[in-house]
Amino acid sequence: MRLTRYTDYSLRVLIYLALEGDRLSTIQAIADSYHISKNHLTKVVHELQRAGYVDTVRGKHGGLRLRLPPHEVNIGRLVRETERDLVIVECFADANRCVITPHCALKTVLGEALDAFMRTLDRHTLADLLARPGALRQVLGIAQPLSD
Repeated sequence: MRLTRYTDYSLRVLIYLALEGDRLSTIQAIADSYHISKNHLTKVVHELQRAGYVDTVRGKHGGLRLRLPPHEVNIGRLVRETERDLVIVECFADANRCVITPHCALKTVLGEALDAFMRTLDRHTLADLLARPGALRQVLGIAQPLSD
């Protein structure tokens, strides 16, 4: 199973914002910290805001922050919302043309694996991804929040 770059960036944005606490962050700062494209990240942030994960503040001193506490952001839910297509092989698709599908157990086996993968993600929240906040802040160049 491979997650898209879109989901990867969504998770990274949420990790970054969780580490920032209540402080506003900019897309540019996040892009710079991760060495990724600001343009691509802008699209990701827009969707995260639309989905209710991020609040945005417009203006000269604007930015974005996490809308929910990290323990309320479920990783499985986020992955389902950001991965538009969990069709991991052709036989999962409506347009399946694989000739062995009626006689093959691959779909069942991979379906079980995908279910196990998603159940594991469902057991975790954004808070679980912040097990080493000091080290993460250091790598990303984020100052310690005043609330910590």
